[in-house]
Amino acid sequence: MAPSRLVSVSIILASCIAALLYFSLRSGPRFWASVTMQTVSSGPSEMTIQANKFTPEVLLSAPRRSSAVPDASGKLAVYTVSTYCFDSHEKTSEIRVIDIGNGRSTLITDDKKISEPNWLGDTGELLWLREGKKETTEMVVGNVDKIGETQVVKTPPGSISNVKLKALGPERIAIAFTGKAWPNGTLYNKEHEPKRYTTARLYDQTMVRHWDEYVTPQRNAIFYGVLEKSGKKWNLGHPWNALEGTDLESPIPTFGGKDHFDLSTGGLIFVAKDPVLNPAFNTKCNFYSLPIPNFFQKSTSKPRKLELETLQGAATSPVFSPDGKSAAFLQMQQNGYESDRNRVVHIPRIADLQERSDSSALAKELVIEERDTEWDRSPSSVSFSPDGTMLLLVAEDQGDDVLFKIDLMTAAVEAQHPHALTGSGAVSNVQPLKIGSNELFISSTNPIDNSVYTIVDPSQPAGARTVSSNSRNGASFDLSSEQISEIWFKGARAYQVHALVVKPSNFSADRRYPLAYLIHGGPQVRSISTMFVYEFADIIWQGAWTRSWSTRWNPAIFAEQGFVVVCPNPTGSTGYGQEFVDAITESWGGLPYEDLVNGFEHIKEHLPYVDTDRAVALGASYGGYMMNWFQGHPLGRAFKALVCHDGVFSMANQMASDEQYFPNHDLGGPYWKSKDTWEKWSPARFIGNWSTPMLVIHNELDYRLPISEGLAMFNVLQERGIESRFLTFSDENHWVLKEENSLVWHTVVLNWINKFVGLPPYKDEETLGIETAG
Repeated sequence: MAPSRLVSVSIILASCIAALLYFSLRSGPRFWASVTMQTVSSGPSEMTIQANKFTPEVLLSAPRRSSAVPDASGKLAVYTVSTYCFDSHEKTSEIRVIDIGNGRSTLITDDKKISEPNWLGDTGELLWLREGKKETTEMVVGNVDKIGETQVVKTPPGSISNVKLKALGPERIAIAFTGKAWPNGTLYNKEHEPKRYTTARLYDQTMVRHWDEYVTPQRNAIFYGVLEKSGKKWNLGHPWNALEGTDLESPIPTFGGKDHFDLSTGGLIFVAKDPVLNPAFNTKCNFYSLPIPNFFQKSTSKPRKLELETLQGAATSPVFSPDGKSAAFLQMQQNGYESDRNRVVHIPRIADLQERSDSSALAKELVIEERDTEWDRSPSSVSFSPDGTMLLLVAEDQGDDVLFKIDLMTAAVEAQHPHALTGSGAVSNVQPLKIGSNELFISSTNPIDNSVYTIVDPSQPAGARTVSSNSRNGASFDLSSEQISEIWFKGARAYQVHALVVKPSNFSADRRYPLAYLIHGGPQVRSISTMFVYEFADIIWQGAWTRSWSTRWNPAIFAEQGFVVVCPNPTGSTGYGQEFVDAITESWGGLPYEDLVNGFEHIKEHLPYVDTDRAVALGASYGGYMMNWFQGHPLGRAFKALVCHDGVFSMANQMASDEQYFPNHDLGGPYWKSKDTWEKWSPARFIGNWSTPMLVIHNELDYRLPISEGLAMFNVLQERGIESRFLTFSDENHWVLKEENSLVWHTVVLNWINKFVGLPPYKDEETLGIETAG
């Protein structure tokens, strides 16, 4: 690192730490910032400052490590880390390399605009992206042995991401990346938009809006080309749009990324929504293959679709085998059901898609059907083992995100029961450790650690060894695995319901603690690959509470305020079998509500350290729906206060949502065909029963559940004279992602629930610059 830059970074850090000490001294021992790895160029890869108490500031300012990718030798792994400072109101970003042998890391660059480091061959060179001027992106090459020496390879004339590389030969590498494209197929740049004299938008079909933005004529596309080294300089040839001249879009909006395409020396594979069907009413995707004989030239072939008559739902996670001759991907059976079980599809010879005229003839021999009696979990990602003999699946399993393997060399592969390679925690990324070895380098999280790197040998999974724990097994957060436990209780029918329990770090069995009952969102969502989720772990909605880390709904935050936190996984939750997931259909306020009533009674009867007379409940999305359902039903009277974040108030208003297939499936059809079911489970029917104080949170950019839902709730509460507050963010969507906004969110939420159970307020809201009215 240049001396001037080291000094500037050190000054920022010093001011941050000073501010943290100031808050600690002013407010008591609240927190010490968990920032690290900023003032040294080489040192431990874990956090080096310990918090006195786990608070929102600690949560949000703690270094966030990405997944790590080993080099060809298995000696080094590259990753990014970002840290937010509430004093400077700035985020720092770094690319670092960890020594897998001793766990020490080295800073490669601390440029705030960098992202996505990739190993460029086996010579220690790295390629990463850097935000350029006027909406462009620079491709930068550096070397771990020559830190500070960089070369800008190319500046594509637009914003790009999701880089994948594949060696073609000595100093020649195939590259693929994604970006939005103009209708003519060229890379989009909003700086080149023609000047418009009106803000009008005109649509002839849905979708009009998706997630948090209006749909535009530009579409996601995959570009490919060749990186070639001449002397000491790398050059990028002309990048070609693989989807030009088609009606296809990949990655699939809004959350598709690297998990929607893959690259080999012979071409591309990808998934895309079926272009014939309206995406607002359908989830159907197709798998496509594009052979590329010469990456220097535009392929003369068109993407070839694989027809699978038995699989008509969403698809994700296409991946080549290491030799590029085979492929695999995941797809659901039902069109319109985003929480169907993902099936594993294995294509023994990818070349068959081009050579055989009827690809549907391959369908039966490709689909690996897991027998329901043995394994009915739904994998969120699939990849190959380094030697290509196994498929590796990540799937939720009773509160954990577990890595499983399927042996492709077994004769009866279709009937095979996948074998677990990991246990407790949440696997989020799997990489080969090195060339010539079947060992795996795994990135994961757990309830007390936001980043753990582990090596697992599939032949001896019990011998897993930890390379690095970012929080030193929770010590940096003052958290312990002893705080985490679980309970099972009787559900509405003949099944048991699972719940995670998180206790305060200073827990004593001789005391009684107020209850925070956290209801997850979803209610059952599976259409996002785990490999994608790792990079955006804080933005997915949950289909179940798992032993993972989150900066949005982190149970330990509530526990450290003095609550015992119970996180139940009622009917509809993922990870407990497809029948359990499906049972919520046409029963939104039925079976799950009964499960939650039983859970509350179980806590009252079997957890003597919980004071259920001082209970609060909180939920977002479907969990917000359940807060409104609580309000209209007897369980709502058991709570001193409720928190509803971006929840459903009126079922009929879901016709204003973006993805219409979701309510159509879960409520038995569109409103005019299934009106009775839509109305039966609408919380708005029961507003005459509302009486529990409630904090309502709803954001302007939430196009999944429009803000009118939150405003309607607040209007009802106010008119009925029920103590209530309304919090909104004009620049947030279904989630609150910006650090400053998230600190406000946490402060307002904690102050609200603490007030009703006799705990002190978390923080003075006036110090955060919140605009208040009314």
